[in-house]
Amino acid sequence: MSNSGHPKDTGHRRGLMLVLSSPSGAGKTTLTKMLLEEFADAKLSVSATTRPPRPNEVDGKDYHFKSVDEFRRMIEAREFLEWAHVFDKYYGTPKADTVARLEAGEDVLFDVDWQGADALHDQMPNDVVSVFVLPPSISALEQRLSARPGSTPEMVARRMEDAKREIMHWRRYDYVIVNDQLDVAYQRLRRILLVERLKRLRQLDLEDHVRCLLGEA
Repeated sequence: MSNSGHPKDTGHRRGLMLVLSSPSGAGKTTLTKMLLEEFADAKLSVSATTRPPRPNEVDGKDYHFKSVDEFRRMIEAREFLEWAHVFDKYYGTPKADTVARLEAGEDVLFDVDWQGADALHDQMPNDVVSVFVLPPSISALEQRLSARPGSTPEMVARRMEDAKREIMHWRRYDYVIVNDQLDVAYQRLRRILLVERLKRLRQLDLEDHVRCLLGEA
């Protein structure tokens, strides 16, 4: 999908943090890719991690690769919006990188679970817009997970249990999209982005404009 037909926003605006969560298999990753393809001023958040780079991964593009000592120093300096210790590896969202993008008028997309969404909201509540993606049914979700290459009945059963635990937190989110038809779900997601961009607190030129209208400039 091209962004050539998408009108560029006018005026000076602050970017937003678009946080997407869903159970595995609900289509969140596909929706995120579609949004990134259409909107050139929306970028995926780049996490920091202590795991080693995989083949073809680029530092600063796929991840910010850090040593354990570097990562722990960043934790102590409170340089992360959120971080986690998973399977003996650290993962986190550097605050400075996100803030720089927001101030440049870029939207930053986050693919996180409900705990990550809560942590981001706690750190920057005025910047976060959260969206939860639901499957159309449990049976449809199970079919999608079963169709994945390498899936086994045991893996599917475990992911289904994880999915139900994730779905229980749907009320924490600003918006909820049921991904029954991908094109319809995407149109709803892009409308959320466009409307949220227009919120008063993100329109940085409005204060000066109103002062001019009132003869206070």
